[in-house]
Amino acid sequence: MNDSKVNGVRKDLDMSADEMYWRIRIFDSLSYPSVIISPDKTLVGANKKFYETFNLSFKEIFGKKCYHTFLYKDTPCKSDQCTISKVIKDKKSHRFTVKHHYRWEERVFSPVFDENGDVAYVIGSMRDITRTKSLESQLHGAKEFISRVIYSSASAIVAADRQGNINLMNSVAKELFGDYNGGEGKIKHTEQLYRPGKAKEIMRMLRDEKIGGKGKLLIPRINIVNASGEEIEVEMSAAIIYDEKGNESATMAIYNDLKDKIRVETELKLTQEQLAQSEKMASMGQLAAGVAHEINNPLTGVLFYASLLLERDDIDKSMRQDLGCILEDANRCREIVKSLLVYSRSAGTLKEIVQLNEILEQSLTLIRDQKKFRNIEVKKNLSEDMMLINADTNKLNQALINLVINAADAMDGTGTITLTTYKNKVQKKVFLEVRDTGKGILYKDLSKIFDPFFTTKEVGKSTGLGLSIVYGIIEEHGAKISVKKTGSKGTTFIVEFPMYVASEKIPFLCNS
Repeated sequence: MNDSKVNGVRKDLDMSADEMYWRIRIFDSLSYPSVIISPDKTLVGANKKFYETFNLSFKEIFGKKCYHTFLYKDTPCKSDQCTISKVIKDKKSHRFTVKHHYRWEERVFSPVFDENGDVAYVIGSMRDITRTKSLESQLHGAKEFISRVIYSSASAIVAADRQGNINLMNSVAKELFGDYNGGEGKIKHTEQLYRPGKAKEIMRMLRDEKIGGKGKLLIPRINIVNASGEEIEVEMSAAIIYDEKGNESATMAIYNDLKDKIRVETELKLTQEQLAQSEKMASMGQLAAGVAHEINNPLTGVLFYASLLLERDDIDKSMRQDLGCILEDANRCREIVKSLLVYSRSAGTLKEIVQLNEILEQSLTLIRDQKKFRNIEVKKNLSEDMMLINADTNKLNQALINLVINAADAMDGTGTITLTTYKNKVQKKVFLEVRDTGKGILYKDLSKIFDPFFTTKEVGKSTGLGLSIVYGIIEEHGAKISVKKTGSKGTTFIVEFPMYVASEKIPFLCNS
């Protein structure tokens, strides 16, 4: 190790070699490209991730100003706009987002204090958020898509205000009910859509929580009245739309002519659920990356000082055991941070063509907690066909192990887990089903089981990340996971993978 510099960071004269060694190692272990900036805004060093990401050396960055690296320009910022100056003045972290060519980056600057509590240096980190920005754009497109779905739906959709005045009818509804032209035709109010008194009856049923739940109503058969006074038998699904305070703001109804019943209602609902889940995962991606950055700072100190204490000769055995426990728990926290980063898609993905059955068998051998499966029988109904998929073996193992352990937890240590694989050549899909014999999932929890940190277990028994990590990995593989069936006799999860076809060119290496 060089006496004056280590990895591009100057060594203080009163700092021991061991202390300098640990500081450099911890700085190099940070997840994002990071640099050390002096108060005069000069770069004095960087971590290993920075050099690897930008293919630079210490000599190429040392002495350059921060705006060269962080803003890609040759002139300094105005004093009132300089983030470094804000950090030094406020003695707290600041961040901003910048776009360079096709790449979006978030810049986080945090103070490093000296023994007097003054800012001696500023540490700046770069996080690539291009994928998150892209996802936000996709979400915006998805919302526009839902609007187009409503107006191009094969089902009739009608929306009205609190007074029953109709303010939306898609083209199918106009055709079904007849004379309606933006409120200028004969039909202007919901009471005109039904027999006399029926509209008020429907509103009473909508507000009755004992009938379909609060604000929801499904009527398999009902007669509506068109502009010509003709009655048409339809299936109707209605709902009250509430504002953020829980007050009624509007109503909507979807009608399907029973002589030509349409499937759009289910498809629309599925699209909305997928959009909601995508929004949650996008938000979780930002949260996970932020949490990783904020936790790494204090975690770095814990690991550093605990490691230094372990190297001392005057520490007795009992204290060494305590320090070992501290290091073990700190490293466990680091693993949790790595798990959270699944959402931000910051880790690379190495995919290859694999046989699903082989991955499944491998996953079962990797399960460490054998006590959990002492009274559990694992049945395998694996197809004899070749079911090739394009997958990252390590990540898929993690997802499958979590699914099996989740099934075991659902049975309280006793029962049967059945693993079934099969494929559909026409659809070019490969399927995996994981069925347990537990108590099933409550209906009210079905929409939340893939949410990060959601758990029905006691506090401290689970982080609630298992199924949400599974969801993230499965989505990353272009696959889908859902609950096929649940009830008092157990739950069946189904995973649907795209089948690899030899004639299709699929890249073996994917960086995502």
